[in-house]
Amino acid sequence: MNRHASVLTRGGEAPATAGRPTALRGARHAVREPIPTYLSYVGGKDIDAEKYVYTVTTRSILDDVFESLTLKRRLEQGRVRPEDAGDLVVGRVALADQETVEEASRAAAEAFREWSRWPQEKRMELGAVLRRRIVEGCDDMVDVLIAEGNPRALAEWQVAGLLETFSEETLSWVGELMHREFEHGGRRLLVRRRPDGVVCVNPPQNAPASSALFGITALMAGNTVVVRAPRSAPFGVMYALREFVVPALEEIGAPPGVLNVVCGRPGPMMRSWLESPYINDILYIGSTENGLTFQEECVRHGKKPVLELAGNDCVVVWRDADLDLAVEALTECFYGSGQICMVPNQVLAHPAIADELLERLSAAVAKLRPGYPDEEGVLLSPVLRSERFFTVVKDALDKGASLVHGARRLEADGSPSDTGLFLEPTVLRVDGMEKCREIEAVRRETFFPLLPVIVPEADTDEALLERFLDYVNSNPYGLRNSVWAGDEQVLGRFEREIDNGGLLKINDSHIGFLPYLPTHGGTGLTGGVFGEANYPMLRTSHLQGVSIARGIRPHQAVFGAYDAVRAARAGATD
Repeated sequence: MNRHASVLTRGGEAPATAGRPTALRGARHAVREPIPTYLSYVGGKDIDAEKYVYTVTTRSILDDVFESLTLKRRLEQGRVRPEDAGDLVVGRVALADQETVEEASRAAAEAFREWSRWPQEKRMELGAVLRRRIVEGCDDMVDVLIAEGNPRALAEWQVAGLLETFSEETLSWVGELMHREFEHGGRRLLVRRRPDGVVCVNPPQNAPASSALFGITALMAGNTVVVRAPRSAPFGVMYALREFVVPALEEIGAPPGVLNVVCGRPGPMMRSWLESPYINDILYIGSTENGLTFQEECVRHGKKPVLELAGNDCVVVWRDADLDLAVEALTECFYGSGQICMVPNQVLAHPAIADELLERLSAAVAKLRPGYPDEEGVLLSPVLRSERFFTVVKDALDKGASLVHGARRLEADGSPSDTGLFLEPTVLRVDGMEKCREIEAVRRETFFPLLPVIVPEADTDEALLERFLDYVNSNPYGLRNSVWAGDEQVLGRFEREIDNGGLLKINDSHIGFLPYLPTHGGTGLTGGVFGEANYPMLRTSHLQGVSIARGIRPHQAVFGAYDAVRAARAGATD
């Protein structure tokens, strides 16, 4: 095949199919026959490949998982022709070879010199243009995410987060932090952030498209970017970057090579990035164990690691909390069946309201249902590797926890089954704080629809408040924390004293996005040793100070401050 094949844009629309959203039939940058196809995008050109990764519809997987995954495997092996796949396939993405992966890094390095010279305000135009395009195409984006397996509520939540990431408020505030100027003693002083260089983005399997768009905000700092579309879910990443970001870059006249997108196996590509002389930073989103090991590799190879790892978020529900609203926020644990790092993972409930909270939570959770991702009201996603879920639940029960609700496999229609692909939303009660972290469901992120509610021993409110604060701050993870309470003094203590994590929510949605505030980032096992709130523009740039003097003698510059102090002292003595 031609390694620099041009993208086909034929005149008519492809035939409508049950599994293929309208958005794909109108995609400008996809080869649309026999099925929508995205090629590697390197240096402003499309590069074809000998192999492709196919995305089959989640509906087909739920109807017959064996048939669907067998079809996917045979397509990728070349044993089934794409035109014979019918409407079970959403689309395909070219699988980049090693030469293409290395070419992407070189193209980004070549583009950096020109792109980094652009004025900051000109680069920031990308954010406004991209937001406009997301606003115009948000329904199409939701359709693509649904086709790739996200329930509608989860897809819409991801798009809502993108709209806040690229909001005028957030971009203007972060832009201000990139450049400040002062006048002092006949000098013009600048404190500014300079781009690191080439930034590689490794999105996760659970929310790859929105994570890729989050990562490309590093472009506005003057970096160039290489994105790996994960083999498990590459199509949404390609769609988001090719249909939104590439046209936005073209609109502002960015040089080719500023953005490069390739699909490939994680191990070889990450190794290539580590060893490449062109790469400066790597944004890694994945498990804590793999991420911390990768952090060490980055440091060893002289790369800056920017980590987004697991979360084990804590929600505190105080004795005077609005329980209706608190329960509504706690059910956010089950978005995508808990397979999202920033959902609630554990609850600290004041013993005075614990029984009522659990009763209300159990009733609310019972209404959550599985189903096909395009159906309204579906919140749960399939969990393909569910055996460990039951091991974690058994560990909790063996160590004294009690089952409040759930812990069964479900079919798409909600009926219990020994072979269902869904897990019933599960709530556990854990009595006592002293040994609660001996329970794996409390100690670790589980990535399942599982929420332990910890009820401490009865004590004075003053003592309980101290224990709650210590517990939250001692969480080895540190993504998000939230608290529900009415007492202003209690809320004030949490506001002033919680220093763990990248985000603290008070009487608010745990997973909701807001302008100005970070959507990602955290401390400890979540963000690694360099962890903090993650604004990629800031995390992929570095501070630099500049002094521009006018008529200042070097001697004065060296001793000016000390001379001024001595003169002031002499004047005081006189």
